[in-house]
Amino acid sequence: MKVQSLIVALLLCASVLAAGQSQRFVTTDEVNEKLYLDLHQSPELSGHETRTAQKMADGLRALGFDVATGVGGTGVVGVMKNGPGPVVMVRTELDALPIVERTGLSYASKVKTLNDAGVEVGVMHACGHDAHMSSWMGTARLLAAKKSAWSGTLIMLGQPAEETVSGARRMLADGLYERFPKPTYVLALHDSADLPAGVVAYTAGVATSNADALDVTIYGRGGHGSRPDATIDPVVIAARVVLTLQTLVSREMNPWNPAVVTVGSIHGGTRYNIIPDEVHLQLTVRDYDAKVRQHLLDGIRRIVRAEAEAAGAEKMPKVEIAESATAVHNDVALTNRVMAALRERLGDSNVREQKPVTGSEDFSEFERDGVPVLQFNLGAVNPQVWSDATKSGKQLPGLHSSAFAPDRELTLKTGVTAETTAVLSLMGK
Repeated sequence: MKVQSLIVALLLCASVLAAGQSQRFVTTDEVNEKLYLDLHQSPELSGHETRTAQKMADGLRALGFDVATGVGGTGVVGVMKNGPGPVVMVRTELDALPIVERTGLSYASKVKTLNDAGVEVGVMHACGHDAHMSSWMGTARLLAAKKSAWSGTLIMLGQPAEETVSGARRMLADGLYERFPKPTYVLALHDSADLPAGVVAYTAGVATSNADALDVTIYGRGGHGSRPDATIDPVVIAARVVLTLQTLVSREMNPWNPAVVTVGSIHGGTRYNIIPDEVHLQLTVRDYDAKVRQHLLDGIRRIVRAEAEAAGAEKMPKVEIAESATAVHNDVALTNRVMAALRERLGDSNVREQKPVTGSEDFSEFERDGVPVLQFNLGAVNPQVWSDATKSGKQLPGLHSSAFAPDRELTLKTGVTAETTAVLSLMGK
């Protein structure tokens, strides 16, 4: 039986779910949307996904999965063994971002909480993890409803702290591949603000960039703003550093080796007429090649130190890597196999190849010990809105924007269909 026939059978089997003892039946689409709305309105920050994790765990238990919680922090692992065959792990993320939502939606998040620094922040699923979780649970629901259509071991993994690129590493360190069946394949999807809903996209090979987040502290000698000659001004040193860092890409990189060095934060001083003792900068660095990555990191240290020495600083700057993620390498054979099934199911025009993106995350951690992985993208923009914007050149809200709002219904339908089809292409009988 072809994958398309299998997925149709699954959808028909689970097209209605009994709502308790009620005479009314609800479709799986309604169940997915209800979950999505709940998750959207109750987001939690990285490492604090207790309610979200509990909801995912409860949902999997109700479907018959053996569930473990607290893996690598708030991680959830659900295992369903269904005869011989491959072990397929499907991953979703649990966390949200410290952003005040400004979508204007009736179901917009109004959550505010204290972050790890004790500062009150808004919380929003501005990266679409609520759509990921809803599609993930819908996939689990369909596959659990008709186990006769597939064979093997299905692992549904809910990963915390993706936004801080630490959750996958923590789950693996907590014995993910030792305590549970080691996967033959790992799959994931990620919504996209650059694609219309109903479309999926993929990149075989390198799909995302390496990423390093750096904290830089520049030390000077503070004093009165009217007597700069009696100080060593770290603000001026920092300004020179920001400008000189741009030459790492513009003058030291081969144009065929894409790279990004961005200073996203700079803080120093307290008042107009006070030269501070130090200035703090935060950088993000993106690239696709290990040698390029090392050159950029070495270059940042070299430039920061050189500018401090040029200013006569008495104490050399401190450069620390706060977070890092390795580029995702989609296994080519796995990608081709799954995409063939998705083309059969969704149609050729709805499955598109795309270039690597400079975004990064920690899905690459699951490649450990040679496990093949595939992360593909899920269009999330209303098709008419996307078409109009493409024609006019209008810039639509992207991921991590306070105005990002997926086309809920079509995104979820496509997400469940695509993810289920991907699993069946590997496990279907």
